Amino acid sequence: MARTLPVIDGTTPFQDEYLPVLLDAVKQLKAGLGKNLHSIYVHGSVARRAARPGKSDLNLTLILERPLNVSEQSVLSTLRWRIASHHPIIPAVDLKVGELAEVLSLDAIFRWGFWLKHCCLCLYGDDLASRFGCFEASWDIAKAMNGDIKTELSEYRTKIMATKVVANYLDYCEAVARKMLWSCYSLVMHREQRLALSLPQCADAFLRHYPDKALDIERLFILVERTQVPKKASLFMVESFGGWIVAEFDKIDRKIG
Repeated sequence: MARTLPVIDGTTPFQDEYLPVLLDAVKQLKAGLGKNLHSIYVHGSVARRAARPGKSDLNLTLILERPLNVSEQSVLSTLRWRIASHHPIIPAVDLKVGELAEVLSLDAIFRWGFWLKHCCLCLYGDDLASRFGCFEASWDIAKAMNGDIKTELSEYRTKIMATKVVANYLDYCEAVARKMLWSCYSLVMHREQRLALSLPQCADAFLRHYPDKALDIERLFILVERTQVPKKASLFMVESFGGWIVAEFDKIDRKIG
């Protein structure tokens, strides 16, 4: 019997090192985005009180009243840099941005409803998570959270092929490997009936159902760890294993619908 998924504990204090970062981030985002900012949420390791100083990024979700104009996009980029530069404890600020109308639309319930209810904690504004009940692990959620993996892999392939800067190359390899690992978990989420909260958990869940893919998973973690490998090796992973992930998604979707 399916059971509802847990939500992040909202009563436990944040780690002491990260509270000043969160307060500063909220202050700067409120000042920079003004009335267009509906609400701010934290997700990832900081939300779970499992962040590692100097290693864990600050992951924030912003819900906006309307799309950003060009000027606001520039302001947001500046704010990301400013917050990270003022707080060496976080290597970077990662932002996920949504618009209020889309978030509350029926079509986005499996994407935004699940995301806000089970993966985020509200820091500022009207907590939209309260609008949703708890969700059960399902193929609909897995598809919504995975997005257009085929297009994303193609875009990363183009970036990897074109870059001549080692730091950028390592960034692209790490990002695409992380995406593929989360996609692997999405393939089995409806069978696992639980949430994976880290890349190792994603890998463990996936390998319980696809043990023959252990070598591919090992290679993805090499990319996540930013070990420099020849371009042909990283491109092979994107094209070969990435292609398998896309095909497996299509196969399961045809079966489940």
